[in-house]
Amino acid sequence: MEIEVHPDDQSVASSAAEMIANEARAAFASRGRFIMAVSGGRTPWLMLRALAHAQLQWEKVHVAQVDERVVLATDPERNLVHLREALVDRVPLPPENVHAMPVEAVHLEHAAGQYAQTLRDVAGQPPVLDLVHLGLGADGHTASLVPGDPVLAVTGADVAVTDPYQGRRRMTLTFPIINRSRRVLWLVTGREKAGALARLRDNDPSIPASHVRKDRALVLADRTAAEELRP
Repeated sequence: MEIEVHPDDQSVASSAAEMIANEARAAFASRGRFIMAVSGGRTPWLMLRALAHAQLQWEKVHVAQVDERVVLATDPERNLVHLREALVDRVPLPPENVHAMPVEAVHLEHAAGQYAQTLRDVAGQPPVLDLVHLGLGADGHTASLVPGDPVLAVTGADVAVTDPYQGRRRMTLTFPIINRSRRVLWLVTGREKAGALARLRDNDPSIPASHVRKDRALVLADRTAAEELRP
């Protein structure tokens, strides 16, 4: 796992946008399309706003979600609201290339299976995403794979629904599809993430994030998040 440390969250976001654009161009050349899954958070929205300025063949880009809260479509806690504002509404991305998690469904487990089928339709059987963007919680969670949740043990499904976490159930990609991806991009900013980042670097098995494969991973961190790292 490669770790790059940048001065602040804005420089992390800019570097992440540049990396994604380069990955997209390489994917266009080799496979004719680029499929990425994105998580939520303030720094990722900065990243996506920067990415919107990239000169890309947007008709060849597909955007999926890593996770989503089970809330109404207009709820400001919904990652999709910010995804649209930061990227989708700013670039000529075909509407059918934006794959939103169906968290408004009555039967969430069935909806998770439908979303897994959507990913198979877009990215093959089994689906292989070109890039998965992840964040890191102070408790060591990533995506909505949180300590103690039963979805941590899921091996036979690419999408699952969690127990309540911070008051909300969530739909999330699982470890199998994340670890199948061609590239993993972590954005880690803020002093409260410093301990978790050190544990991730040290491959501490007690945190969910350490179960994401490292050989295809790049971590972009700001200085405050990297405070507890040692050579």
